[in-house]
Amino acid sequence: MESNLRQCDELAVIDDDARSESRQPLGGWAKRLLDLMVASTALILAGPILVLIPLLIKATTGGPALFVHRRIGFNGKAFDCYKFRTMVPNAEEVLERHLSCNPQAAQEWAANQKLSCDPRILFFGKMLRKSSLDELPQLFNILRGDMSCVGPRPVVADELQRYGAASHEYLKTRPGLTGLWQINGRNTTEYSHRVLLDTQYVRTWSLRRDLSILMRTIPAMMKFDQTS
Repeated sequence: MESNLRQCDELAVIDDDARSESRQPLGGWAKRLLDLMVASTALILAGPILVLIPLLIKATTGGPALFVHRRIGFNGKAFDCYKFRTMVPNAEEVLERHLSCNPQAAQEWAANQKLSCDPRILFFGKMLRKSSLDELPQLFNILRGDMSCVGPRPVVADELQRYGAASHEYLKTRPGLTGLWQINGRNTTEYSHRVLLDTQYVRTWSLRRDLSILMRTIPAMMKFDQTS
């Protein structure tokens, strides 16, 4: 009897894994087609900028032009997320030293995973962040299928724990280059509200809403006071 129960449990686990692997990201083929069309067009239009920015990074700061960071995507799969480098090469060391010497900064980091005055960010990096041009390489993530044009902001594994029960909603879709968080305050949005926006996006998704968010993203990018 015990052996039969054990076999049933094992079959249930296998069945759950199979369903998880066969599950499609939010929006299915329609959302994926939109991603490919928008990302391809954006890469063509932004081609000169994608060449110029790495040259400026090399000329002003030296070191690699790209910053590659592991993020969590659809179904919990980790992927390499691309950005233009905006920080000093030893960013982790600088952050750790800064937080250990500044309790107020440590509290701000714990609350939002952001710093209003971040000692890691280079001068040219601030310009890239203000304009969101540092995120242009994520267009390649979209073409690869790691990300979507619209979706929750990509998070690291430890950060996903802060979503609590809402983490299940995050894992139903690909992270986005833009999203509700981008058009609703960007870095001025508190973390708990950002989680709420991500959950709302997944639960009420429609292709029309994706198009609306994309059209509202460019005006939101112009609000430089809402970025760090």
